[in-house]
Amino acid sequence: MTHPPLFSPITLRGLTLPNRVVVAPMCQYSAVEGCARDWHLQHYGALAASGPGLIVIEATGVAPEGRISPGCLGLYDDASEAAFTRLVAALKGFGNSRIAVQLGHAGRKAASAQPWHGNGPAETGRWETVAPSPLPFDAGWPAPRELTGTDLDRLVQAFADSAGRAVRAGFDTIEIHSAHGYLLHQFLSPLSNHRTDGYGGSLEHRMAFPLAVIRAVRAVWPADRPLGIRISATDWLDGGFTADEAVTYARAFKAEGIDYVCVSSGGVVPSAPIPVGPGYQVFLAERIRRETGLTVRAVGLIADPHQANTVIAEGEADLVAIGRGFLDNPRWVWHAALALGTEIAYPPQYVRAAPRSWPGAALAHPTAPPR
Repeated sequence: MTHPPLFSPITLRGLTLPNRVVVAPMCQYSAVEGCARDWHLQHYGALAASGPGLIVIEATGVAPEGRISPGCLGLYDDASEAAFTRLVAALKGFGNSRIAVQLGHAGRKAASAQPWHGNGPAETGRWETVAPSPLPFDAGWPAPRELTGTDLDRLVQAFADSAGRAVRAGFDTIEIHSAHGYLLHQFLSPLSNHRTDGYGGSLEHRMAFPLAVIRAVRAVWPADRPLGIRISATDWLDGGFTADEAVTYARAFKAEGIDYVCVSSGGVVPSAPIPVGPGYQVFLAERIRRETGLTVRAVGLIADPHQANTVIAEGEADLVAIGRGFLDNPRWVWHAALALGTEIAYPPQYVRAAPRSWPGAALAHPTAPPR
């Protein structure tokens, strides 16, 4: 049968995704000393059963001090690597989804509290934070220590080491976190980078450290596996990182071997006037796709299957990431296929709930087209 665009396959280097639906990386704040636990197995396992083309495991620190919170994942020692090896092997047994890990460093936004304990710095278990410049994220946050040249060399190596661990753990792709006000974005934005050396000032200098990270990861990551990145394409503030700069950055990282980019926005300061609404970041994704030729993923309040399908059909993006829509409905992919009038494979344990064998599907999802 002919599938709608959202359910057509896409190939990146030697990796084929069975559809264009991606589970966006969403922190669970439930790790212990950086290690994935049973919560992660049930959470990602439930999403894998739905059949998205790609599942991106949440932001994962390349060093203990790079974690967003004390409850965040890491991939920086043998214990965290072993936990991920178990998780990835399990997920690959649950369906056809390909599995990615988002590697990053939180910089000045590290050592934050788990959301259910507040949105500021963690009250216990904190550590010294680092950043391009000693500028706190917000009032009430500590000033980070400014990174030295030696620190930067160490962090580039940390990203490369984590990429090597990701190879051994069995991940299909890596996504480098260069968005949402975390360390790589902190270097890119003039709002958080006030350096006067070769890592600050001009866009060329502000890109130097992120591009060094990308180069080091690509050197370690197998040539037949795609390498992705997530960016904030604008800070939404005068004097911040702009969409024009994002295009220049995208051209630069494409030349370093990046195969796809997820286009998000904001996060470097808490006060940005972000115009949140359905698909509010899609225009940024479309521009980067058009001006760079990169494979692009759109994200941000894309929750309706018809909306997601239109983004792909109209060439605004090549992939669509769903975040909270999956938290609300772990079977989002099943229901999207039903709404768009197509059929997809179910895990054999769940086939009796497929529309072709369960008349109740029309009752459970009355907005689906007649079959």
